[in-house]
Amino acid sequence: MQKNLVIVESPAKAKTIEKFLGKDFKVLSSYGHIRDLKKKDFSIDIEHNYTPIYEIPSDKKKLVDTLKDEAKKSETVWLASDEDREGEAIAWHLSEVLKLKPEHTKRIVFHEITQSAILNAIENPRAIDINRVDAQQARRVLDRIVGFELSPVLWKKVKPALSAGRVQSVAVRLIVEREKEIKNFISEASYRIIATFLIPSENGNPIELKAELNKRLKTKEEALNFLEACRQANFTIEDISVRPAKKSPAPPFTTSTLQQEAARKLGYSVAQTMMIAQRLYESGFITYMRTDSVNLSSLAINTSKEEIISSLGEKYLKIRHYQTKSKGAQEAHEAIRPTYMSQKEIDAPSQERRLYELIWKRTIASQMSDAELEKTTAVINISSRNEKFVATGEVLKFDGFLKVYLESQDDENEGENNEKMLPPLSLKQELKYNDIEATERFTQRPPRYTEASLVHKLEELGIGRPSTYAPTISTIQQREYVEKGDREGTERKYNTLLLKNGNIKDCTKTEITGAEKAKLIPTDIGIVVNDFLVQYFPDIMDYNFTANVEQTFDHIAEGKLPWSNAIDQFYKLFHPVVKDALEMKMEHKVGERILGTDPKSGKPVSVKIGRFGPLIQIGTPDDEEKPQFASLLKGQSMSTITLEEALKLFDLPRTLGDYENKLVSVGIGRFGPYIRHDGKYVSLPKTLEPLSVTLDEAIELIKAKREQESQRLIKSFPEDSELEVLNGRYGPYIAYKKKNYKIPKGTEPKELSFDACMQIIKESDEKIPSEKKRTGRKKASK
Repeated sequence: MQKNLVIVESPAKAKTIEKFLGKDFKVLSSYGHIRDLKKKDFSIDIEHNYTPIYEIPSDKKKLVDTLKDEAKKSETVWLASDEDREGEAIAWHLSEVLKLKPEHTKRIVFHEITQSAILNAIENPRAIDINRVDAQQARRVLDRIVGFELSPVLWKKVKPALSAGRVQSVAVRLIVEREKEIKNFISEASYRIIATFLIPSENGNPIELKAELNKRLKTKEEALNFLEACRQANFTIEDISVRPAKKSPAPPFTTSTLQQEAARKLGYSVAQTMMIAQRLYESGFITYMRTDSVNLSSLAINTSKEEIISSLGEKYLKIRHYQTKSKGAQEAHEAIRPTYMSQKEIDAPSQERRLYELIWKRTIASQMSDAELEKTTAVINISSRNEKFVATGEVLKFDGFLKVYLESQDDENEGENNEKMLPPLSLKQELKYNDIEATERFTQRPPRYTEASLVHKLEELGIGRPSTYAPTISTIQQREYVEKGDREGTERKYNTLLLKNGNIKDCTKTEITGAEKAKLIPTDIGIVVNDFLVQYFPDIMDYNFTANVEQTFDHIAEGKLPWSNAIDQFYKLFHPVVKDALEMKMEHKVGERILGTDPKSGKPVSVKIGRFGPLIQIGTPDDEEKPQFASLLKGQSMSTITLEEALKLFDLPRTLGDYENKLVSVGIGRFGPYIRHDGKYVSLPKTLEPLSVTLDEAIELIKAKREQESQRLIKSFPEDSELEVLNGRYGPYIAYKKKNYKIPKGTEPKELSFDACMQIIKESDEKIPSEKKRTGRKKASK
C-alpha cells in the first residue's frame, strides 16, 4: 500500500511538486474539475432546495477510475487544488466522487510552488472549507439559472442560438453604453495658445522657453484679438515658484492590475496573460496568479530588501506594506510576485520571460524609495491682457523606484505632458517672444474600452472576481456581441494662427482623429441584445445588483448565509419576469427599424436581425410576394444605416463583365463579400468595396487565387477528381472526400501514386476507432 497520494489541478503543477516530495508521495492531476453541472440540461432541482445535479463528463471517466484506484491504494490522500473558491470546490468534488474518508483525507493549500511552501502545507493541513465550496456552488447555480432561463427569451424574441449571462451581459452593457456616449458626443473647439520666448545664454545661443496660456479661448475671433494684443505687448516674469514633489511606486500586482499592465506594456490579451501566468505559477516561478491582494509576505519583503541593497544601495530602499482597497476584494492572500526575488531572469520561452520580468520589476519597485522631483513654475505677465502665460519644468533629483519601473496609463497623451527643465530665470525679467501660436483643439470623446480598461472598470464596480475577468472577456467576443478591432480614424481640418515678426499667419491644417487600436466595439447583435435585456431585465443588468451578488457570495463563504436561501430569494423575483417576457407579444422583432419606403415597389424597407446577422428587408411576410433580403456590409451598422445605403445593397450581386468568356460578378454572402467566376468564389479583401470594385480589380483577385491554389496543389489524379495531394500550413497531406490524411514520414508527396494514396486512406480509416479509445486512455493517464 502506497503511503501518500497528492492530487493537484494540472499536470504541469504535478511535475513541479513531484520534485519536492520524496518517494513516499505519488502526485497526480485532476485536470481541473472532474464533474460539473450537466452541459445540456438545466441540472438544478428547483423543488429540492436548488440542489445541483452533477455529472462526470465522458472524457473524465477514465481519469476518475484511475484516481479512485490510486486513492484506495493510499494511506492518506492530500487534496492540493488551488487556494481560491474554485480550488476548494474541486477538492470537495474529488472527496465526494472518490468517496474519500475524512480521517484519511487532508486539504492543503499553498500560493507558491516552492519546496518550503509545499512542505509547510503538508505540515499544516486542514479540512475542506464547506462555506467556500457553498459560495462557489452558489455562483455556479445562479449563473446556470440566469443563462438557462434568459437565453430562451433571446432565442424567441431576437434570434436563435444567442446566450445571456449574469456577468457577461453586464460587461456587454458597459461597452454598448460607451459606444452610445461616443455616438452622442458633440465635440467642442477651443484655442490652445503656446508662446515660445528666447532667453539669452552665455554661449550666445538663445534658449527656448515654451509657455502655455492659462486658459483656452473659445473662438477664432477671441484668439485673433489675443494675438493682436500680443503684437506690441511686454512680457515679464511675474512669479517663480520651486517646490519639491514625489512620485511613489505602484503596489505589487493583483490579477486585475497584471492583466491591465501586460496589455499596456506587452500587448497581451487578458486571456493570454492568464495563460502565461498560469504556466509561470505551475513552473514554480511566481506565486498564485488569481488574487485581489496587494500584500507581500515578510519573506518577500526581506528578499526584496536584500536584492535592492546589493544591486542599488541602501538609499533606494523603502519598505512598504500595502493594503487592498478594491471594491469587494476577497481571497486576501498575497500579491502576484516572483517566488525568488533574487532570480531576475528565468530560462523560459519569450512570452513567459517578458511577463516574469514585468512581475519582478513591479515587485522590486514596490519596495523602493520615492522618486524625488523639483517642479518649477514661472508665471509670465502680458502687459496688454489679464491672462498669464505659464511655463512649467521638472527636474528629477533622485530616480528612486523609476530606476526599475513606471506604471503605464490607459490612453496616454504622449508628448503633451513631457516637462523639461526650465532655463535660468529671474523675477521681473523681460522676455521677447519668438512666436505665439493659437491652435484649434477639440474636446475628445470618451475612449472605447480596451480589454485592460474593461477589467479595470469591472473591478472598480465590484463585478466579477479575479478568476472571471479573462473568461468573461473571451466569452463576449466568442458570442460575437463584441469584437476587438481597429478604427482608422477620419481626417479633420483645424485652424492655426501664428504670430511671428509682428505678422499673423492664418492656416488650415489637417489631422487624423479617432484612430484606435485593439478596442472593444459592440456588434449590432450585441447592441440589440443589450437594449432588450436592459428594457425587460433591468435588475439583472444593473451594475449594483451584479456587485451585490458578489458580496452575497462573500457572505456565504464567511458562513453568514446559507447558499440555497440566497438563490431562493433571487429565483422568486427572477423567474416570474422571465415568464412574462416569454409570453409578451411584440409588434416588431427586437431591434427592427423602419428606414422608409422602396421607391420601386412602394414596400417598407426595414433593418433587423436575421438568422445569420443584421439584414435589410424590403416588404413584409404578409405580402403576396416574398420579402427581399440583403446583408449589411462590413462597417455598416443597424443603428446608422440610411434608406439610400440600404437600397444600394440590392444592387448586389452585380455583374462586372466577362473574363475568359465567363461572367464575373460580385455579391455578399453569409461570410462576407465575394467575387464569383466560373463557379468559383474569391473573398473580397477589406480594401475593396463590393459596390465599387472594378472588373480589373476582380481579375487580379481571380489570378492571385489561382496562383495560390497552384502552389497548394502538389498532385491530382485522373482516376478520381476528389483525390488530391496538397500543401498545407503544417506540410503536405492527402485530401479525399472532405477528409484530410497524414502522409507517412519518409514518403515523397510528389511520387505518391493513386494506389499508394488509397492505401494510406484505408489504413488511416481503420485506425480511427481504436485511436479514439487510445486518446481517451491517454487523457485519463496524463
